[in-house]
Amino acid sequence: MAYNVYGVGNAIMDMQVQCEDAFLEQTGIDKGIMTLVDDARQQQILDALAEHDINYCSGGSAANTIVGIADMGGSAAYACKTAPDAFGQQYLDEMKALGIAIEVPPSPGQTGSCVVLITPDAQRTMLTSLGVSSALSADDIQESEIAQAEYVYVEGYLFAGDSTKAAALKAIELAKANNVKVALTISDPFLIDICRDQFQSLIEGSVDLLFCNEEEARALTGKEDPIDCGHAIHKHCENVALTLGKNGSIIMHDGEAYPVEGVEVDAIDTTGAGDMYAAGVVYGITNGLTWQQAGHLGSHAAARVVSQLGARLPKPISRDEIEALLA
Repeated sequence: MAYNVYGVGNAIMDMQVQCEDAFLEQTGIDKGIMTLVDDARQQQILDALAEHDINYCSGGSAANTIVGIADMGGSAAYACKTAPDAFGQQYLDEMKALGIAIEVPPSPGQTGSCVVLITPDAQRTMLTSLGVSSALSADDIQESEIAQAEYVYVEGYLFAGDSTKAAALKAIELAKANNVKVALTISDPFLIDICRDQFQSLIEGSVDLLFCNEEEARALTGKEDPIDCGHAIHKHCENVALTLGKNGSIIMHDGEAYPVEGVEVDAIDTTGAGDMYAAGVVYGITNGLTWQQAGHLGSHAAARVVSQLGARLPKPISRDEIEALLA
């Protein structure tokens, strides 16, 4: 196969800024969640951050995972929508430099952006302006690319918009038609409130691997204990990767629950932790690792990300290094 994974998600230029809790209070920002904002609100926040250092990096939830897979030596393609502006060109340049194929042409408008505010407790608060990312459509999904992949990886945020949801469903449909497995990440608990029936239908049907965290699993199942949540989802979904923050994760496979320990680290920025965990798991299962080994790799990759600023690995992980981590 040409690709380990074909990702579908948003193209967002991340602007990471370290700030105090007082800044969130002064600007009326709800801490610890992702909030969609318009361009005017985004600019207002950027103006207020004029004295802060800003770190720019091409991002988006699924994009972070795809980049992580590439940094581990995997092969990937990505379907996303950028604009022909400075952010869009930087985004495409960064992804293509990593060998990630992007075949979707730019569209008029502004490339999506996200202000990521990181407080001293390592929590991240995100303000996202989707820009032309919200225009990704079913027409942008290419069957010839999907047919060359082992997995299609779909970002849950896409289900918040009509056009992007159509793109996600088209990718899943084409994956099933070409015997390509489907991985879905819930992305955010708020999506369950608006997409519960859609997610449930996919979990019971097309999805081969579901990524979710504790809060999302509880919202999906109505259960409290993570193991109970995992088993409830696993009744309908062949594989489940349920993250537990610093306590590691649970991999559900073949009716068994495999515990994966967390990696102790001094957290600086939790942005992209779940995305990088997913990268380790998907890379692992498409490159000869067992499910539990893939979970271990995901934990180590996530730990490396939270120990520094930004959602990208500080450096690629070689195959020799992966084998050493798992030894």
